[in-house]
Amino acid sequence: MLPPRARNPFPVICGTSAGAINAAVVATHTAHFRAGIRGLEIIWSNFHAHHIYVTRFSRLTLNAVRWLIALFFAGIGARRPVSLLDNEPLRALLARRLRFERINRAIEVGGLRALAITASSYGSGESVSFFQGSPELHGWRRARRVGRPAQIRLEHLLASAGIPAIFPAVAINREYFGDGSIRHLAPISPALHLGANRILVIGVGEDSRQSPKYKEALLRPPSLAQIAGHLLDSAFLDTLEGDLERVERINRTVSLIPEEIRRRENVGLHPVEVLTISPSDSLTAIAARHAYELPLSMRFFLRGSGATKSSGSTVMSYLLFERGYCRELINLGYADALRQKNKILPFLGYAPVAVYGAVDSPQQDFR
Repeated sequence: MLPPRARNPFPVICGTSAGAINAAVVATHTAHFRAGIRGLEIIWSNFHAHHIYVTRFSRLTLNAVRWLIALFFAGIGARRPVSLLDNEPLRALLARRLRFERINRAIEVGGLRALAITASSYGSGESVSFFQGSPELHGWRRARRVGRPAQIRLEHLLASAGIPAIFPAVAINREYFGDGSIRHLAPISPALHLGANRILVIGVGEDSRQSPKYKEALLRPPSLAQIAGHLLDSAFLDTLEGDLERVERINRTVSLIPEEIRRRENVGLHPVEVLTISPSDSLTAIAARHAYELPLSMRFFLRGSGATKSSGSTVMSYLLFERGYCRELINLGYADALRQKNKILPFLGYAPVAVYGAVDSPQQDFR
């Protein structure tokens, strides 16, 4: 939607879980925004599961055996496992693709105010937002929420995207961290602390409408995959919806207080403009359509839990990194954003009636 040579329109960028990786890519391409986004699109649209975690049958079997030994024999005869899957391929991919030194360069030239990556501390139970930004920015502490200055590096991204038990915990300064969505009670808060007063939220919450078939499945005893999917969605999706409602309530409250009174009484509240893009289709349903793309070894291990069935495909949506699935998600997000074009352009400071070149389907770029 933006002009071909447009610079990064987001001075503050915050990412959590898989969004941490996308945030870092955008932050390292502030001077060449379009090139960075195209590169990000190409990588996601050509993903396979083995780019994220080891899918060899032998390795999956070994991890499963270690888990069983640890659970029933207190780890006797085997090293206590830390995760079901080995995400070393993701580490290698990010190490090759990302140039973290560009973040500091972008801050120095004014192309970026701050990048924040949120992870959950297994020790303190706090949600820690590691941020790299302008010198005038300072850390913060709220209930179960901490903002901590840091030089963003590979470990922060792996920690933020480390789904508990699925991927290994990551040590940062002798403290272990996991997925940032866990206990992240106020996902919008880091952006506000870093000076944002307008926030574009990219959500992954599914449409609340469900098909009759799926509703009927919920009337039967849930499978292990359904229970796990319910827990994952509770941890990853519900907090964002609650935080958005909180911002709306605060905005309504602030609107009732005249601006001169807010200044005179030093009321520390101000309106925050929020624009949200959420999927118009169910990610669980999309994952069910692409379940066959998952490597045979993963399908074998997931079949018993019910994850390969449509009723349990929520778990599949967290582990399915095959390109067919990713491409459908890209196209969905592309279409959902275009539907809000007349809101997005003014939000970014551009006239909504302007047309900046041809807008092609993203599939045409990576076929």
